[in-house]
Amino acid sequence: MALVSVQNLHKSYPTAGGGSLTVLSGVNLEIEEGEVLAIVGASGSGKSTLLHLIGALDRPDEGKVIFDGREVFGRTDEDLARFRNDSIGFVFQFHHLLPEFTALENVAMPALIGRSSMADARKRAAELLELMGLSGRAEHVPAELSGGEQQRVAVARALMNKPRMVLADEPTGNLDTQTSARLHEELATLSREMGQTFVIVTHNPDLAARADRVLSLERGVLVPAEATL
Repeated sequence: MALVSVQNLHKSYPTAGGGSLTVLSGVNLEIEEGEVLAIVGASGSGKSTLLHLIGALDRPDEGKVIFDGREVFGRTDEDLARFRNDSIGFVFQFHHLLPEFTALENVAMPALIGRSSMADARKRAAELLELMGLSGRAEHVPAELSGGEQQRVAVARALMNKPRMVLADEPTGNLDTQTSARLHEELATLSREMGQTFVIVTHNPDLAARADRVLSLERGVLVPAEATL
């Protein structure tokens, strides 16, 4: 059984003129545990919307997201919040680190929200920062870190609660070529060595090329990327 089954997802948004804009029109998708899946497509095609629905940051107009055999949107709001914190890691183009907290504290935050002890959270956060090559930057606040370092802190934070799946929305979109290449390699290593499931929305062909599978979002549905060439 797939880790995630997306079934007939539809999503539209109201427009200023009183109409609606259809973004997703019947998306179907199976995501296997340990898979690295890249989703590509033109700007405005709905890639981020799809990622937000898979991660329960938004609700579909129609359709289901089944995670490990359970329908995501059949949960209470409280259960949904717990599901997002425990089972899903998020990495965004803009890292969204809390500026007043150190790198270690930012990484530890999901565990603290989940009511882990401070000692356990700090230990796990320190291990993840070391994994990302940032052990020497643990006590630095985001303003003292480079863009690449901040994004690697965000990746460590996404892994904090040992999520079943990490959703990454243009994770290298705000980085220079050299820094992007390093992050690409680190994500590939995490997948290979930890069996981590990643779904990555990207415009970067080098990052997409490292994925196990690449799909393109076209006219509201997913198709194999090679079918669009």
